[in-house]
Amino acid sequence: MADRDWDAHYASGELPWDTGEPDPRLVEAVESGTIPVGRALEVGCGTGTNARWLAERGFDVLGLDLAPLAIEAARAKRPRRDGCVFEVADFLTGDGPEGPFDFVFDRGVFHVFDEADRRAEFASRVAAALRPGGLWLSLIGSTEGPPRDHGPPRRSAREVLDAIEPSVELVSLRSIVFDADAPTPPKAWAVLSRRRAIEAQPSSRH
Repeated sequence: MADRDWDAHYASGELPWDTGEPDPRLVEAVESGTIPVGRALEVGCGTGTNARWLAERGFDVLGLDLAPLAIEAARAKRPRRDGCVFEVADFLTGDGPEGPFDFVFDRGVFHVFDEADRRAEFASRVAAALRPGGLWLSLIGSTEGPPRDHGPPRRSAREVLDAIEPSVELVSLRSIVFDADAPTPPKAWAVLSRRRAIEAQPSSRH
């Protein structure tokens, strides 16, 4: 799943995830004050809609995507001088972006990895990019809802927590939908977590 040709999607215009509007869960988290203004990283930024929205609200944003055509479109929408920079990069290879960041956002990137170890590596890299106490909001297709043949990959809450818990501290996990206007909106998880100040601790014996 993660190794598909993402550039081909942008060349064909087959972009069901690109609504042209900032994600409502991101908007809610920022406007409620849950995510304070700071330095932000969006992994899998696509054509830059969410990254640009953050920049317009005072964030200093770096948007990364594997697809050169996506980054080309993102740069065309907004000049570099506005505090929003876009780069072609594979988040799971190399040294990673130069941090630290106060906030990391991904909408449907974590869930593309079928292998548990790659999901754990993704979470570990997010934690490494964050400052201590920095926040990560990840929107992840869930195993809830009716059967479907298309749409976001499905991950159970257990799979999500198994991947992220060693690296970050769970703040909240709630059930959402990806596209409320769809005839049958696909169920998803909104997972907010925080880089740990101390390592996860084993249970006491008493």
